[in-house]
Amino acid sequence: MRTMRSKPKVGAAMPRNVWVATAASFLTDASSEMLHNSIPLFLVNVLGAGTALVGIVEGIAESTASILKLFSGYFSDRVRNRKWLAVLGYGVSTVAKPFLYVASTWTGVLGLRFAERFGKGIRTAPRDALIADCVDERCRGAAFGLHRAGDTAGALLGLVIALLILLASQRGAALLTRHTFQMLVIASSIPAVLAVVVLAAGIREPRAPAGAAGVPRLSLAGFDRRFKLFLVIVVLFTLGNSSDAFLILRAQNAGLPLAGIFGMMITMNLVYAVVARPAGALSDRLGRRRFLVVGWLVYAAVYAGFAVARAGWQAWALMGVYGLYYGLTEGVAKAFVADLVPAERRGTAYGVYHAAVGITAFPASLIAGLLWQGAGRWGGFGPSAPFIFGGALALAAAAMLAALPARVVDSGSPRTREVAP
Repeated sequence: MRTMRSKPKVGAAMPRNVWVATAASFLTDASSEMLHNSIPLFLVNVLGAGTALVGIVEGIAESTASILKLFSGYFSDRVRNRKWLAVLGYGVSTVAKPFLYVASTWTGVLGLRFAERFGKGIRTAPRDALIADCVDERCRGAAFGLHRAGDTAGALLGLVIALLILLASQRGAALLTRHTFQMLVIASSIPAVLAVVVLAAGIREPRAPAGAAGVPRLSLAGFDRRFKLFLVIVVLFTLGNSSDAFLILRAQNAGLPLAGIFGMMITMNLVYAVVARPAGALSDRLGRRRFLVVGWLVYAAVYAGFAVARAGWQAWALMGVYGLYYGLTEGVAKAFVADLVPAERRGTAYGVYHAAVGITAFPASLIAGLLWQGAGRWGGFGPSAPFIFGGALALAAAAMLAALPARVVDSGSPRTREVAP
């Protein structure tokens, strides 16, 4: 007789490596969020760059990092050592951040953003594969949900610290100043260093999974149709998913003051942190696809709202709902990748996934910047245009994923697999 696998417990204990990776991500995001939301404001408010240049800076930084994720994930499969690749990546990002203190041109910011994202490119795929390696498939969503919750809680802390620095140094000023940005750079360096120490001291390299003796290939040839279809749909969605820098600039455009922008981002990350772990755990029981479809529909609704927003409080409220999209999709998508690929090729799979997302992020951000800056030049374009474009592609991607036969996309979920006793 064939029996169903038992359902995972939502509160199941997590291995040491998941907690250590979560702690490192908590500290890193506390550092990164002090700067990430300030950089587009620094470019526009201090250096006088246009939105097209913001799109170029963000697009090149993210896309180049994502290409590197492909190779770092593959290399972690080949050498079977994910820990030190992850530590190296965290270390490179930590070294790059303090140099933003002396940045005085948009090209300088681009170079440093490239270096910081270079480190992220090294660490992300090996770290995600490390998490997938050390948990049972029936609680994979819960593990990634916990990691995303910790990561986002760190972002929340970083934003609170940034807001306190802002209030202490600017006292209600509408635009970011160089002095405030430099204070944020200094403060962000402390948790970044701690993250490297925690990861280096705490992670234990897991044993190689069964079947990992051969040398993997850097190719899609070893992956099945489910994974490839998922990649195509994700690329379509990402083409409309421009950098969140445009949401920040849109909020400022709608009249939200500088302190309000940080408050808005705190709200978004709070919602994200609260939703991420239960969403991941429930996806272990209910299947990943429905969470991704619902999350992308939420995204489309938020972007439609940003297209018509005319007041700062509207942007703030929309950003809170945007946190729901992140919570429903980020950890679930990573767990879904692990569902769809063999264990010995997880690093390569995460590299391919992140590379596909990141490479597409460059045209996405460039298109958004050009659509916004086109106001008065080609007629009909302006601040609403990038959000109409992004929302439309999100709807198309959600429809494509929902339309795929369940046997194609859900067969990787433990919920649907039966095994002999």
